[in-house]
Amino acid sequence: MLAANGVVPSSFRDPSGFCFFEDGSLYRQVNLIYKENYDHLIDSGLYRNLVDSGLLVAHEEVAADYARTGDAYKILKPEMIPFISYPYEWCFGQLKDAALATLETQKRALDFGMTLKDSSAYNIQFMGGRPVLVDTLSFEEYREGQTWVGYRQFCQHFLAPLALMSYRDIRLNQLLRVYLDGTPLDLASSLLPRRTWLRFPLLSHIHLHARSQKHFADRTVNTRGRQMSKLGFAGLIDSLRSSVKKLHWRPKGTEWAQYYENTSYSRDALQEKTQLVAEFLAETNPDMVWDLGANMGLFSRIASDQGIRTISFDVDPAAVERNYLECVEKGETNILPLLLDLTNPSPGIGWENDERTSILERGPADTALALALVHHLAISNNLPLRNIARFFNRICNSLIIEFVPKSDAQVQRLLSSREDVFPNYTQQAFEHELGRHFTIRKSARITDSTRTLYLMTGRHAES
Repeated sequence: MLAANGVVPSSFRDPSGFCFFEDGSLYRQVNLIYKENYDHLIDSGLYRNLVDSGLLVAHEEVAADYARTGDAYKILKPEMIPFISYPYEWCFGQLKDAALATLETQKRALDFGMTLKDSSAYNIQFMGGRPVLVDTLSFEEYREGQTWVGYRQFCQHFLAPLALMSYRDIRLNQLLRVYLDGTPLDLASSLLPRRTWLRFPLLSHIHLHARSQKHFADRTVNTRGRQMSKLGFAGLIDSLRSSVKKLHWRPKGTEWAQYYENTSYSRDALQEKTQLVAEFLAETNPDMVWDLGANMGLFSRIASDQGIRTISFDVDPAAVERNYLECVEKGETNILPLLLDLTNPSPGIGWENDERTSILERGPADTALALALVHHLAISNNLPLRNIARFFNRICNSLIIEFVPKSDAQVQRLLSSREDVFPNYTQQAFEHELGRHFTIRKSARITDSTRTLYLMTGRHAES
């Protein structure tokens, strides 16, 4: 869980200010060194323009009593982001929309005499279904003739990974988990197919950009002497926006993206399961739900339709992409689809393994959904029920979970290509191991199936 007090671990690199928690509320200190830029952001009307357009998180100025150091100029209280996510957890569509939001923010900033001094993907979060800039201190006054200092970072954080995902393999978004300052352009250039050299935007912004970086790597370059007209600056932003818009990835049918078309559920069984999940959610009355193994979000939407903020996790990029596209199409604001491999969840990474928090540190959820999931963890991944139960205990206060026995067609399919070495995978063992950490409140056998749905409350939440 994020600390109730103290400086936010990722907020130490910018001398302009930092974020900190106080009694569970988030604050941002603006240092005196940033006074002129902050005043211009507010007085020029750029702040109000961006907030009203949903591109920048809103804040209120609060008393200076909250200041953490003597060089404080202002203390802000930003609107809280319900759930922090990272670029390596986003699907293609989310990264693309975040890139376009960054460029639109830069375009508007230029109209108000300002520019983004960085363009990190980590400055973007998703709130209400939309990408929003959360770093109020990313702006500085534009100086005539200056180049965009955020250009290289934009190419590394957005354009290069999107191009790799589009032209090579969707799984290459995980390079962002390895390279926190974005995908190195020389690496992207070497991985992209030869035909991308014939695409002028990619030739210019990735291939030749990478060669330029290599050429000047061991030289001292006076960037202050480089000049770019305001018209040229705007043209660069338009070129990048056009480049991003031309990149596409169409999610193809995968095993999990087609899951509900091939499931062993009858129509009546699926309807009853849907009703039970809705009833159990109403009983737990959570503020936030984590749907683990959500596929395309069928059951996530049961929670979101009740007005519950729902994080819809799945390991399959195609399923997450389809889930996100449906959110965008329907204007859904309570669902955040994210990529997550439960057998290798997002760890704490960055400086001191603390800049980007692990998935465990971002919990616990009020309620977790684990539907048609346990048999995949236990049989496909050889995870003992005891370990699975302990993991669920760490990430949620209550649990809506489904047990699928070996007699079920889906489990038989998993066992068809391997020896059954899972004698302890039984309903009795399942209830015993989960019972170490949870109290079983309700259970119901789903009609026309061999599956059982449980509502459980964590013992740590009861005490």
